[in-house]
Amino acid sequence: MKDNSIKMTKMEEKKINKMIKEMNLPDSINKTLLFVSLCHTSYVFEKENKGRKINSNERLEFLGDSVLELIISEFLYNNYSLSEGDMSKIRATVGSELILAEAALEINLNKYIFLGLGEDKHGGREKHSILSDAMESHIASIYLSLGFDFTKDYVLNILNKYIKKAIKGELFLDYKTRLQEITQEVFKVLPEYKIMNSEGPSHYKYYKIAVIVKEKVYGIGEGHSKKIAEQLAAKKACERLTKNEEN
Repeated sequence: MKDNSIKMTKMEEKKINKMIKEMNLPDSINKTLLFVSLCHTSYVFEKENKGRKINSNERLEFLGDSVLELIISEFLYNNYSLSEGDMSKIRATVGSELILAEAALEINLNKYIFLGLGEDKHGGREKHSILSDAMESHIASIYLSLGFDFTKDYVLNILNKYIKKAIKGELFLDYKTRLQEITQEVFKVLPEYKIMNSEGPSHYKYYKIAVIVKEKVYGIGEGHSKKIAEQLAAKKACERLTKNEEN
């Protein structure tokens, strides 16, 4: 079934109309593609079990990944005298799961993702993998509806601050490694990570983790895995320590 031949229910269409209004998207956008771009596989499977056939956002995600790469690549090529290696590194960082998930939360995309009841109940709207995938498929739906130029402006409006940080060397794929480099240089010690709280079922716990340097908390991160929570805590600590150095 083609994505733009899918029929929405009244509830789904109402949610999409609300999204268009709240995110100031053009009325001319293809609502059906926008809907499909937000359909997680858990929602699709749930509907299939009830006899309804719709598509997930996986194919749009594939397209969106390529569109995003082109937008970032063209922007870097046209505006900065960077080497091929530096441009590749910046593009990979800005297009990483961590950054795309953060950007998705910033524009409230998580509010509009269609999830199965189980996935929604277990915090799917906060999962970085779901958020970053939805961001890519969202970009694809805009590209197919409104063309490359509009999509480029839309994406750069969201991601430009991350691109600038990456160029300045203030954005990283691995914040734990970066924090370790900073603390060894400044304090001659390694950071420690401490679980402050964990809740939820054993297969889907939600963690709150603090990063500690010389008995002082420098950042707190939360997420549905220790890895994500530690990275977010390290990111906050890096930002705090870098700011202190500048002052």
